Amino acid sequence: MSTDSSTSVTNPRERYARWVLPLCWAAVALEGFDLVVLGVVLPSLLRFPAWGLTPNTASVISVVGLLGVMAGALAAGPVTDLIGRRRAMLITVVWFSVLTLLCAAAPNPWVFGALRFLAGLGLGGVLPVALALVNEYAKVGRGGGAITTMMTGYHVGAVLTALLGIAVIPNLGWRPMFVIGALPALVLIPVMLRFLPESTWYLRARAGDGPVGEDGAPASRNPVTVLFRGGYLRATLAFWVTSFMGLLLVYGLNTWLPEIMRSAGYQLGAALALLLVLNVGAVLGMLIAGRVADRIGVRPATITWFVAAMVFLALLSVKLPGAGVYLSVLLAGIFVFSAQVLVYAYIAQRYPTWARGTALGSASGVGRLGAITGPLVGGALLTAGIAYPWGFYIFAAVAAAGAIAVTVVSRPAQPAEAHREAVDGPGRV
Repeated sequence: MSTDSSTSVTNPRERYARWVLPLCWAAVALEGFDLVVLGVVLPSLLRFPAWGLTPNTASVISVVGLLGVMAGALAAGPVTDLIGRRRAMLITVVWFSVLTLLCAAAPNPWVFGALRFLAGLGLGGVLPVALALVNEYAKVGRGGGAITTMMTGYHVGAVLTALLGIAVIPNLGWRPMFVIGALPALVLIPVMLRFLPESTWYLRARAGDGPVGEDGAPASRNPVTVLFRGGYLRATLAFWVTSFMGLLLVYGLNTWLPEIMRSAGYQLGAALALLLVLNVGAVLGMLIAGRVADRIGVRPATITWFVAAMVFLALLSVKLPGAGVYLSVLLAGIFVFSAQVLVYAYIAQRYPTWARGTALGSASGVGRLGAITGPLVGGALLTAGIAYPWGFYIFAAVAAAGAIAVTVVSRPAQPAEAHREAVDGPGRV
């Protein structure tokens, strides 16, 4: 942690820097729970006689929720850069927890869908805020590892959701799942109020020591403008394309991998086990990717991860015997999921601190279009009867497009603000 007296006066909570990573990890884990819970309760909802849901109406509810997440991500970036990251984090966690709790009391599918959209606004805001805070408080040269470690929280939350669904739904029904998803906020919010520090850069700007641009002049007070000027336009568009491709892969594979493998002749039990192996690979990949990025640089690591994802996705088109298919899926999971997380780490390094939340939010928001497209592509391929092997060829091509888009991002000159952050940046975790 920096011992500079002006820094400690500007940000008295900076002594709590070590709390940033675990608190953001917990918030992302809750986000993972809430984003996956619909898939866990969906079989029960489809058989809930009072609502009479069909697969089509259930799909509409799912898409509406994702649209809410996209809108929340796009709005959260500028908001957090203007009102502060600590306040934005508290607002988003309270928001989606309250709306998730209300889902448990939804009287019909239309109200339920509206509540899922509103909850998505908060869910979409969590990730950009958490990424910006964790990157700011990471140790110098270890931002990639900090971000990928934080993102394991998403998959832990997703796994816990599935396990709770197995234990809770057969005995109590689907409504208690949303109550369970909201309750952790009763603990997390007070702890955040006590220990979560604000962004030092935000506090300096509010105190009149505002951020500067690459030319040393005062930076724009509107963080959105940095995305499209000062040499950032090409990077912004490239990151949007990459995030679209990365989230298309994540959501497409998580949604349809079991069904694609069944169409290839694997039994249902084996197909579901492969989905579990895929997500185990995701956690392992995030832990490995962050360390690699810190050692060789986040840009080459991101390109390498997308290229490796392309290779192992293409190899899934080959039907392997015994443990071979599990190893192949594990390797695909290691590279597919963490490739997108490395994109977030790269964005956090590429943009100035005062606009970092906006940049992360815009990429996450545009990427949600890929999250919607992925399941649609998989469903269309299955309907056409060509999901195996062509589904894996298409997913491999998507990974290749992501790698190409990353290479388009230009390497910036050392900006004035980045130099200043390296010299007297905030406390480190």
